[in-house]
Amino acid sequence: MDKPGLSETETEQQLGAALPLPPTLPLPQQAPEGFRSGFVALIGRPNVGKSTLLNRLVGEKVAITSPVAQTTRNRLRAILTTPSAQLVLLDTPGIHKPHHLLGERLVKTARAAIGDVDVVLLLVDGSEPAGRGDGFIVELLRFSRAPVLVALNKSDLVDPARAAELEASYRELLVLSDQRADPADPGQRRSDWPLLACSASTGEGSAELVEALAARLPLGPHLYPPDAVSDQPEQLLLAELIREQVLTLTREEVPHSVAVQVERIVEDGKRIAVLATVLVERSSQKGILIGKRGQMLKEIGSGARAQMQKVFDGPVYLELFVKVVPNWRRNPARLAELGYRGD
Repeated sequence: MDKPGLSETETEQQLGAALPLPPTLPLPQQAPEGFRSGFVALIGRPNVGKSTLLNRLVGEKVAITSPVAQTTRNRLRAILTTPSAQLVLLDTPGIHKPHHLLGERLVKTARAAIGDVDVVLLLVDGSEPAGRGDGFIVELLRFSRAPVLVALNKSDLVDPARAAELEASYRELLVLSDQRADPADPGQRRSDWPLLACSASTGEGSAELVEALAARLPLGPHLYPPDAVSDQPEQLLLAELIREQVLTLTREEVPHSVAVQVERIVEDGKRIAVLATVLVERSSQKGILIGKRGQMLKEIGSGARAQMQKVFDGPVYLELFVKVVPNWRRNPARLAELGYRGD
């Protein structure tokens, strides 16, 4: 491991809010009569707000977010339980034209989710008219065996005078897609897909969205304990919290060339020690992440540690290293090691 000249070790601090790991409680033996449960895939272009909506619906931070597109890399499961249903929500990488092997595997991950779920939620940016990227995903979903709902996100940014016009652009997209299809084609009629306005930022329309999704799930028991919110492995969760800080603090300087490996998690008395390595592709990126006199890496560590405290319900000692691994995004073995298999 390459270690910067200045120590990246961070001292213990009072830390802020973070997300709890799912509790290891026994599953209930019986669900109420008429209870529904199943899997819902959140599908959409990069940066339309899938992770933000996921966190809003669950009421906890279970997915990292940032202003940078393509933040989500893994197919994360979050769990939302209501008195009448349990929704297992799959946050997927944004569907886009890939430019390297990592991008190809991320898109493959998102596509794979479509065939594994009971309901598909297509999330679009409802503050902008429908675009070609939305049309591509609509065609992709045509043969989904699961029912599809369309969520017009960012309703809080929509000028009321334009709301009808913007919604009409998405309705027209669905109708035109049907018109181009072969009448003998057995795929879904897109013009039948419901459109629901919502805002991941404010929560507007969230209750109606959950109700509509739950109504389309099959009857079934709890799949997870009622108070679970995620089934992420601990190491993945911590790695994502570190990567979130990298994306937030470096923005365009080190966009998608970063991966994080949590090497060790050790219980050290009353605190938890976490050792992690941040991978980049070039030496110049390593310099940006470390920063002048190690200041940037200190900020990344401090912010990540602030998101880890409630994971462990106690103080956290975080040690970060930065390592240059040229072209890791194009290396199949390295991608598999980091968990990006495309399944």
